[in-house]
Amino acid sequence: MRTLRPLAGVILTSALLTGYAAAPAAASVQESATVSQVTAAARPGNGKVLSDRISGGEGILKIKNGTGKDGVVTLVRGKSKAFSLYVRAKSTASFKRVDDGTYTVYFTTGYRYSTSKRKFTKSASYQRFTDRLRFNTTSTSSTIWTLTLNPVKGGNARTTGVNPKDFPK
Repeated sequence: MRTLRPLAGVILTSALLTGYAAAPAAASVQESATVSQVTAAARPGNGKVLSDRISGGEGILKIKNGTGKDGVVTLVRGKSKAFSLYVRAKSTASFKRVDDGTYTVYFTTGYRYSTSKRKFTKSASYQRFTDRLRFNTTSTSSTIWTLTLNPVKGGNARTTGVNPKDFPK
């Protein structure tokens, strides 16, 4: 397993999973909702895939959100959004079908996520990891990356702020 140490406090780790990496997308946790909750913006479940334009690779992205805010992590390949994953505060979620390629990672955190507007409506912040993630699958291994959204002592990943208008929707 390769570990990068974040300066800005976010940890990126990469590992190769040997053997056959099976698994369709992980099931997302869903909450039951009352009629009054449905009319208000429903909070997505942890691990909810908000957007998926990936055909189904063998790579795995694991996201640890140690912040007090919910987050949405979006991977972009080239100029196209590949997928977005909702990660609740103080939770971990994974996406298990990442295609081979190199991705730029964006994330936003905040409160009161609006699925129709595709953004947090309270206390939103928008960031991007400086380093890109590369996923590669061979006949015997596939890439696993772990991202930590909160600052971590000894971390190895830099982040930079992003204008909300430039955040992939």
